[in-house]
This record gives sequence, structure tokens and C-alpha cells, in this order.
Amino acid sequence: MADGLIDNNGASVTVSLQVTRPISSYTVNLADESPVGRADFVDSPDGDRIFFHTEIDQEFGGQGLAGLLVREALADSIRKNLTVVPVCPLFARHLRKHGEEFVADGGVFHRPTPADIALVKRSVAEAL
Repeated sequence: MADGLIDNNGASVTVSLQVTRPISSYTVNLADESPVGRADFVDSPDGDRIFFHTEIDQEFGGQGLAGLLVREALADSIRKNLTVVPVCPLFARHLRKHGEEFVADGGVFHRPTPADIALVKRSVAEAL
């Protein structure tokens, strides 16, 4: 999906989309294609992309990978005309800081509703 990304150490990384049901993910991968982090989401029937969990392997912390992952996931949501729902604290924090820029680029987001939270809980239970 997104090649040519560089982390804070100058290493090349990629972000790819893994579509599965009920939970899909954007993954950040090293040059050798090994995954080192992911942003999990659920797509609602209404066209919302609900991001609920993001993690980077501990040994790769501080390299800017979480920020790259969030930005690429949000950019892909814009390309696909999806409304972003930031349940994940990392996505919520990013949109609090950069929400105006995201909207100016064509993005749409809203705060999570109880129905969004219920959908995430059902999806996680189904995935177990």
C-alpha cells in the first residue's frame, strides 16, 4: 500500500492493509517484510472505519512507526471515502492535534458512539 516510508532511524518501512473479518489491520513492516506493528479496525455497515487498537513491537518503540502507521491509515481512509471513528487513544490524540488538517485533506471523523463501541466488542468476541 505505502512504500518508501522512512522511520526516525532512516530505515525503510512499508504499511500494508490486511483485510479479514471481523477485524482488519494496517501493518507496518520492515524492509524484510516482517511486521512490527499494527492498527486494528472494524468497518461498520454505515461506512465508518472504527480504529480501536494500535501497537508497535516494544523493541521498535521510539522510531516513529506508530505515527507513520496512523498517518497512512488515515490517508487510506480519505482515499476510500470512509469516516474515521477513533476509539484507539493514539488515533484520538492524533486527530485532536491534526483533525483540522485531516478534514482539510478530505477526511471525515466523529467521536465514538455507544453503537461503535458495541460493534467493536462484538467483533473482538467473534474473532476469539
